[in-house]
Amino acid sequence: MDEHTASVERMSRLWAPWRIEYIRHAREMECVLCTAPARDDDESALVLHRGRWNFVMMNAFPYSPGHLMVAPYQHTADLNSITTEEGVEHQDMVKLGVALLTHIGKPDGFNIGLNLGRVAGAGFDQHLHTHIVPRWLGDTNFMPVLSNTRVMSESLPSMYRRLRDALEHLSDASAGT
Repeated sequence: MDEHTASVERMSRLWAPWRIEYIRHAREMECVLCTAPARDDDESALVLHRGRWNFVMMNAFPYSPGHLMVAPYQHTADLNSITTEEGVEHQDMVKLGVALLTHIGKPDGFNIGLNLGRVAGAGFDQHLHTHIVPRWLGDTNFMPVLSNTRVMSESLPSMYRRLRDALEHLSDASAGT
């Protein structure tokens, strides 16, 4: 047995079996940003909030707990194809997502952005969407670097319920002013 084979055999393995579904079907999947809001069950579709032109949903394969996406209902990859009204609502929903995540998780910061095109990192490159990724000091530990694995401290259903409850709380607070 050579040195490389011996070191591989001694290597510990971390399992993330949920990730294989994304890996196997990412290229053949229908556009989740079209199918999720078309479903009747927002919780199972991870849709948190609906507007006239856009919606907020949780990322089923999050970079960190609470990772949200804001997307237009319109299936488009062209940023110039959305109207001013659609763009304003989109930005307002990004602000809402930040408020929700701040309310429930008190992150130290956020990564917010669009990846336009596959070469720019877009997993769904045919449908615009803005990522809202909450960040905490020290959340970039050795796991992603050494094992290409992220440690999620909360399940998607649990996080969904907390975000939905925070949305209701923030809506009630806004209505009371």
